[in-house]
Amino acid sequence: MRLLTIGLLELVAGLGLTRAALFADPANLPSDREYEYIIVGAGPGGSVVASRLSEDPDINVLLIEAGPNDEGVLGIEVPYLGYTLQPDTAYDWNYTTTPQTGLDGRVIVYSRGRVLGGSSSINLMVWTRSSRDDFDRYASVSGDDGWSWNAVEPYFRKIEHLVPPVDHHNTSGQVDFDIHGHIGPVNITVANVPFPIDPHVYGTTQDLSDEFPYNEDMNSGDPIGIGWTQGTYGNGMRSSATSSYVRPVLTRPNLDVLVNTTVTEVITTGEDVEGHVPVFAGVQVAQSSTSTSFALRATKEIILSAGAINTPQILMLSGIGPSLHLASVGVETLVDNPTVGQHLADHPRVSNQFGVATGEDDLYDAIARNSTLFDEVLAEWEAGKQGVMANGGSNHIGWLRIPEDDPVWLTEEDPSAGPTSPHYEFLFRPGFTSTVTGTPVPSTGYFITISAVVVSPSSSGSVTLSSGSPFDFPTIDPAFLSTSFDAYAMRTAIRSVGRFVSASTWDGFITGQAASFASVDLDSDEAVDAWARSQASTIWHPTGTARMGGCIDNDSVVDPDLRVKGTKGLRVIDASVLPFIPAAHPQAVVYAFAERAADLIKSGRQFC
Repeated sequence: MRLLTIGLLELVAGLGLTRAALFADPANLPSDREYEYIIVGAGPGGSVVASRLSEDPDINVLLIEAGPNDEGVLGIEVPYLGYTLQPDTAYDWNYTTTPQTGLDGRVIVYSRGRVLGGSSSINLMVWTRSSRDDFDRYASVSGDDGWSWNAVEPYFRKIEHLVPPVDHHNTSGQVDFDIHGHIGPVNITVANVPFPIDPHVYGTTQDLSDEFPYNEDMNSGDPIGIGWTQGTYGNGMRSSATSSYVRPVLTRPNLDVLVNTTVTEVITTGEDVEGHVPVFAGVQVAQSSTSTSFALRATKEIILSAGAINTPQILMLSGIGPSLHLASVGVETLVDNPTVGQHLADHPRVSNQFGVATGEDDLYDAIARNSTLFDEVLAEWEAGKQGVMANGGSNHIGWLRIPEDDPVWLTEEDPSAGPTSPHYEFLFRPGFTSTVTGTPVPSTGYFITISAVVVSPSSSGSVTLSSGSPFDFPTIDPAFLSTSFDAYAMRTAIRSVGRFVSASTWDGFITGQAASFASVDLDSDEAVDAWARSQASTIWHPTGTARMGGCIDNDSVVDPDLRVKGTKGLRVIDASVLPFIPAAHPQAVVYAFAERAADLIKSGRQFC
């Protein structure tokens, strides 16, 4: 296979000749420039806010990213190659979790984007707005109707640029053109090429329509059903936060971007005279644990957009968090907030493999096993951004609920936001996939994989400091399948997968359960639960560790304006502020939160 990256030093040097706004060393930042805003983290939160705030030519903005630049990295540009970007790469934080009690004590590899674009540069690009009920719950919890579905939906249209698929097939019935934006910065589309399993997935929605209804466009606010995946791979290329919001505006003289630089803490400059709360007006940065540290000042705000793992870490290293925990690692408490780092929620995923009768229906494994074929399809992409490498991993996606008359509701409360929010998700892949890191593709046999994901979990974990050093990884405990409801929901989802492939459309196509999944008795609670515990992993959706709440809510970190409570000059705009995990792939939700937050900053709103 071809080399997937360009040498980092070569790339940065080349960019430096043409784009003075991008810096690879804090020592090279303009010494005479005063920044109104410093934004930490260049994912879907920070990139959006940096772009929108720098629209005002009188406002100077500095965007800081711990990882390298993403431009010119083939694995990032080519949608199909998203799976090569993590784990154990230069673009991943390469975190791991604590041993997970609900997963037989296994330690889970926990990838997060450490590159311009953040996780939007290494994710699998699924674009889901979430449900009407999810946003209405955000509005209810915060007390701000501006976070409701009806208020936020226009922001999705502002973000989106719905483009035709590169194969120019007729998309009638696959997407509702009228509900999407058409001039926004983020390119989205439906499948760029057909998969062999596509007609059978659709056929199941006809054969078993009561249980698996067809949904033409799950971004309408009501996602329930099976439909075509929308993804951020428009025009055959990944559309990341950087390519959409930052790179097009790097010529602005008032926007500077600093890469390869870690923010080690936010710096207080004393107390606000009126409110007697600490004022945060700067950040300390370094490129490694042994390099020189620099202090950078902002005259208006510091905005943390470092994500659900790094944002609470930075807050706690800065003295904002649970006082007893901070004291245990030698950090002085400035703001005692026990909620910082708590309420970590994520979506556990289990991949379930089935055999298929003919090799031509196992598209992904054919490419993985044949380097010549790999080079051919990559060459097709390079020649015209066409072919299978212009596509994401799944052409269809499903969102389903546990029925209202299920006996589980006699003993469990429903953790979902309401009837438009699913309890579990399906993802379909024409090939072998395992959720256990390092599992090789079998050398023989033909497969498809249907992943089951619990998307309205009741489990709640945490992010805590392992030490007072910003270069020591935090302790991450997503608490997967740690509640009876989550275990039940995963069992229900896996059994639902089994019913899905029982539809007549799969006759002669699927040969039955395959690989390790072949021995799982779907009629046995014990067998299904054991399979889930042995296989479940993250689908990379951590949220909630700096959650938003109402003005006088003591169990939250930020207010409805996303300002950090008990501080002045400090705000958080990323997935950590979501009070409940959306029953969706959350990148679209974070983009929308960031667009609205940018408007709140520009208007100077003080909700509380």
